[in-house]
Amino acid sequence: MTSSARPQAEPRSSYKAFRNIGTRWSDNDLYGHVNNVVYYSWFDTAVNGLLIERGAIDIHSGGVIGLVIETQCNYFAPLAFPEAVVAGIRVAHIGSSSVRYEVGLFPADEGQTCAARGHFIHVYVDRSTRRPVALPPELLSVLETLK
Repeated sequence: MTSSARPQAEPRSSYKAFRNIGTRWSDNDLYGHVNNVVYYSWFDTAVNGLLIERGAIDIHSGGVIGLVIETQCNYFAPLAFPEAVVAGIRVAHIGSSSVRYEVGLFPADEGQTCAARGHFIHVYVDRSTRRPVALPPELLSVLETLK
């Protein structure tokens, strides 16, 4: 059995784009920090918000949609309401119909290393048939800026 290196927090400089995320009272759990499931929502919100903002996808009437097929997160330090969070985004891999997005979550007002980092993979499919399709040119154009 081979052992892999323990995941490490990464600096802000490892990411290509950034989006602010506001925490909510309901994000905290009984232990006084943001519950782990909220981080996955932030990943999705940060990436899709960026793609929508840059005109790469049309969530309401576009013919192509992204479906998450894999997600993962490593936690290094707690985040808690009411602190603001910044999501750093990059693209690690572009396939013919899939993309691996990597996201680092940073406290907005302190530190230069992420409190958590993770990834998710979108497979882009036809909205009607749900069959994989080639990445649209407007999406590819944005993805290239995130590599």
